[in-house]
Amino acid sequence: MSVTINDIARLSGVSKRTVSRVINSSPAVGEATREKVLEIIKQTGFSPDKQARGLASSRSYLLGLIYDNPDALYIDEVQRGALSVCAELGYELVVHPGSAKREDFVDDCLRFISRSKLDGVIILPPVSENKELAAALRDVDCPYVRLASVDLDDADNIVVSDERAAMRDMADHLVELGHQDIGFISGPQNYRSSIERLAGFLAELQVYDVNLPAEYIVEGKNSYDSGLECARELLNKQPRPTAIVANNDEMAAAVLRVANNQGIKVPEQLSVAGFDDNILASRIIPSLTTIRRPVFNMACLAVQKLINRSRGNQDKLPMPKTVTPHLVTRESTSRVPE
Repeated sequence: MSVTINDIARLSGVSKRTVSRVINSSPAVGEATREKVLEIIKQTGFSPDKQARGLASSRSYLLGLIYDNPDALYIDEVQRGALSVCAELGYELVVHPGSAKREDFVDDCLRFISRSKLDGVIILPPVSENKELAAALRDVDCPYVRLASVDLDDADNIVVSDERAAMRDMADHLVELGHQDIGFISGPQNYRSSIERLAGFLAELQVYDVNLPAEYIVEGKNSYDSGLECARELLNKQPRPTAIVANNDEMAAAVLRVANNQGIKVPEQLSVAGFDDNILASRIIPSLTTIRRPVFNMACLAVQKLINRSRGNQDKLPMPKTVTPHLVTRESTSRVPE
């Protein structure tokens, strides 16, 4: 027979309400009583029913993940990070892929939140840059945390990846290797992350008086297919770039494919770099120099912020707002060819 909350109350010598408060981390329970109840729970192997917990505390123990992003590896990393914290703290994750181009996108997200009775949502870029969605969530009093590349919100509502600074490091790396003729495949310029990465890279090149002509900057869609097209365009230019930096690893992998098809050796004749350090970056040949964005840790931090807020203890446990990606050098970059 399974152990019930009534059994825990009887064995602990406290009321059912007190047990519920302990389960829901209420500050209204003394430390000695809390420890006693938790010890009984541990001894009996009692597992609180999530729905019952939600009814008792006006919480559902469900968090949502809202995104419109074609990068499957990025989404997978976010989900793994979020689920690792959810599993530890007794929450579940509900995902909601959407289309930010739809006129009813914001209403669709609100319907998802209401239908699922969520305690809060994590919003991924580029959707996290949507001001209308953030305002709508505030209007309905739904806690949210945005993952973004710029500081768009209060500290409790955002986790920022400082991608502009990271791309300065990438520029330093290539210039130190002697590269002057550099091509850049940007992401969509209506994404703040694309703007930040390109701006950081160009700003650091200016420190070295290295010019990157506008015709050597081409706009991709953060997809492999668009990377193929952009790589062909850059590699047909005269003079041909000695290095190409892509806005993400997927497009950088496409550059490697085009270079191979054209008989251009990497890194002997062409250095290639990306951004993200997804799971493939270290496994392709040659392995990819890239910027490691701590996506797993960002997702963990976002979930922790949401759960802290739902428990009403964010003031006691301040969480960092900004994380710093860093350069990872591998086989795909080397000194400029003589």
